[in-house]
Amino acid sequence: MRRQPVLFISHGSPMFALEPGRLGPQLHGFGAALSGVRAILVVSPHWQTRGVRVTASPAPETLHDFGGFPAPLYRLRYPAAGAPAVAQAAAALLAEAGFTVDIDGARGLDHGAWVPLRHLRPQADLPVLQVSLPQDIDAAGALRLGRALAPLRERGVLLIGSGSLTHNLYELRQSIRDPEYAQVFADWVREAVARGDTAALLDYRRQAPQATRAHPSEEHFLPLLVALGASDAGDAPQWIAGGMTYGVLSMDSFAWLPADADADREAA
Repeated sequence: MRRQPVLFISHGSPMFALEPGRLGPQLHGFGAALSGVRAILVVSPHWQTRGVRVTASPAPETLHDFGGFPAPLYRLRYPAAGAPAVAQAAAALLAEAGFTVDIDGARGLDHGAWVPLRHLRPQADLPVLQVSLPQDIDAAGALRLGRALAPLRERGVLLIGSGSLTHNLYELRQSIRDPEYAQVFADWVREAVARGDTAALLDYRRQAPQATRAHPSEEHFLPLLVALGASDAGDAPQWIAGGMTYGVLSMDSFAWLPADADADREAA
């Protein structure tokens, strides 16, 4: 079975579902080029639990887990099937790695999953499941979570950490528009990913410029570390330039491509 890439996608605001900006078309192209995918597994900051939970609904509903947005956003649906068998495999790997794991047969897809998937795979033709972020997880734990899930790549599962490269909602709500600090932080992350500097990324709150301003809380950055943990030394990191939305939310995203996938893209 073809080994799948790993993605970190900045989903920014729920409005990304209606406003594709610079990132949306790139995700669409990436998704159209996927081959041999059995299922998509998403780790999103919008599902935090005690321990780890894994969705196993055969037909997950589309959760509109936000408020105050335009009515058309609430009419959107992402009717992908679930992946109960993959959920069982994911739970087994997580338990083997020492995580406390439960299966959730009822939960649907939160907007951290379905909003970027509307661009990545708009036809919703691939099964989707989610793994939660433990409420008490830190950067090292997020990396360990990704490493635990990494073997699923060999089984045809596309692993996605969905977060936001910068996520200061206070400044967004106060109409503070200062893209310079956000860009400085995003550039630091891009350079660290490119050189494979896992130690620096784990220590980003001390080492990265403007880290606590870019992320007053960590949950939207941790999916990047989950994705990094699921990658390995043989993968080629790829920066997906997403630009800046609303003046403070960097939409920059990343892919870690297996060598054969990278060669296929170059040939195309």
